Amino acid sequence: MAHSRSRLWITLGLAALLAAALAFAFWPRPLLVDLGTVQRGPMQLSIDEEGRTRVRDPYVLSAPVAGRLLRVEAEPGDRVVGGQSVVARMLPGLPTPLDRRAHAQARAQVESRAAALRVARAEQAGAGAEQRLASLELRRTRALHARDAVAQAELDRSERTAGIAQAALERAQAAVVQAEAELANARAGLLGLADDGTPAAPLALALVAPLSGQILRLMQESETSLAAGTPILEIGDIAGDLEVLVELLSSDAVQVAPGDTVLIDNWGGPQVLNGVVDRIEPAGFTKFSALGVEEQRVNTLIRLSDPPERRPGLGHGFRVLARILVWQSAETLYLPSSALFRQGSDWAVFAVEAGRARRVAVQIGANNGHQAQLLAGLEAGERVVLFPSAELSDGARVRPRQLTPRR
Repeated sequence: MAHSRSRLWITLGLAALLAAALAFAFWPRPLLVDLGTVQRGPMQLSIDEEGRTRVRDPYVLSAPVAGRLLRVEAEPGDRVVGGQSVVARMLPGLPTPLDRRAHAQARAQVESRAAALRVARAEQAGAGAEQRLASLELRRTRALHARDAVAQAELDRSERTAGIAQAALERAQAAVVQAEAELANARAGLLGLADDGTPAAPLALALVAPLSGQILRLMQESETSLAAGTPILEIGDIAGDLEVLVELLSSDAVQVAPGDTVLIDNWGGPQVLNGVVDRIEPAGFTKFSALGVEEQRVNTLIRLSDPPERRPGLGHGFRVLARILVWQSAETLYLPSSALFRQGSDWAVFAVEAGRARRVAVQIGANNGHQAQLLAGLEAGERVVLFPSAELSDGARVRPRQLTPRR
């Protein structure tokens, strides 16, 4: 009898333990969640886009004449002074050499034109003497006609003779000018040639920097033959003429206005640089992203407002990250954007009170992706659930997730 009673108590005890274990196993436990806090402080809304630096007005130095460029000794980064620094030298193109017959003909042509010029000058001297004599005769005839000593017909003949002499002088002067031009043309055929008709060594032309700054890049470095107008090197003022070019999406560009504050980051320096939106181009262009998506982009130019000393090493064509501030507040109420979720057409969050989640509808203003401006619904200091899962419901028990420190 006692044995049967002991077996009963053991069975009841085991059943109670089993029931307790099942109850403990299936009892709803608090969900582990990450928590954020509603805070009050400064907030900014920016449009972030990668850009590149560039010199606003670079100058490309080109070959002024066709010829042979000597090896360029200047290097990118060298400083130059406008109107003084010689950055390159080139030899003008050599004339075509003449054979002995052509050279003799060219020299004979020069001598012939020189003789023709002497004849024209002699004729000019004779015409000048005739014009002076006719002018004296005309003055005498006019004086006599004034005293009624000669007839009107004699005065008319003197005026005619003086006019003919003046015309002959002008014709002789024009002949002299023509002869001089023909002589210069004949001598031009011998320019750059030695006495034997072979090309003479030309003098090198010194190419001087047109403005002060630094050499940005070399298009030609080795000795080579160039046509007139071929680019040789590019010069720009990095210290005083550097700007940032950003290609914004057209939907973002309409939110930006000239004068907006810009923060330049990820340029390689320890501090963030300051800038101002200078100009937004009125025409957009089509560009394909890395994923092949067609995008409409708009060029936006940003002027750096910090002195060059704050951006050492930043040069032409460097990649930067531009944060254009389109909205900012010195003090506002905000919460983490990751706490928001949609409830119909409105925004809502799960606020944590006494270990339970409470769904709260909120009104949101500006949202920069990290922080969201809170217009109504919660107060500063309240805690909200970050990244709420689908398992979380209104009134559910929650417990903050403990982060394990890294070793």
